[in-house]
Amino acid sequence: MPDFAPSDDSALRVAVIIGSARSGRAGLSVAEWFTGHVGRRTDIDLDVVDVAGLDLPVSMPGWDGLPAPAPQTQAALADVSPRLAAAEAFVVVTPEYNHSFPASLKNLIDWHYTQWQAKPIGFVSYGGLGGGLRAVEQLRQVFAELHAMTVRDSVSLHGPWSGLGEGGRPLDAAVCESAAKNMVDQLLWWGRALRTARAEHPYGN
Repeated sequence: MPDFAPSDDSALRVAVIIGSARSGRAGLSVAEWFTGHVGRRTDIDLDVVDVAGLDLPVSMPGWDGLPAPAPQTQAALADVSPRLAAAEAFVVVTPEYNHSFPASLKNLIDWHYTQWQAKPIGFVSYGGLGGGLRAVEQLRQVFAELHAMTVRDSVSLHGPWSGLGEGGRPLDAAVCESAAKNMVDQLLWWGRALRTARAEHPYGN
């Protein structure tokens, strides 16, 4: 964890998680559009975490920590776990697969616990007529169990294979950019409030 206590008005450290690892995924383009749009803000500091680049197996150690993770798994955790811990808020970019979210995203979530606690989470979803909203509703339940707080507004891209233009930019840019602003504004409010709360009274203590 960082060894400093940022002021309430310093930029909020936000980890943007690309949740799909599928070949030919649209998630990378969606994430690039989102970070390109909101990255111009001076009140947030973005760090992109891509599950496709993480070597995290489905098999995990037992509650006693045994067997110890393989060296490649330990190396992956040494990279990603501190980044999640340092983040003060998260934006999850997720598709909807079979009315739910990808296993690769759930695996990243399950390899961690305290990193999510008492932090806000926003969503950018895509996929089909529902725009990934069923995946988001299920993720809200998962993150509630991990003591995280999901913000109310989200960004939903309906039918990205026809709704995204060149370079992964939404065809209905005005609506999507407005939704992104509203979501990030809420994320920022909760992020600052929970930053102060954690500093004054560490969560769980």
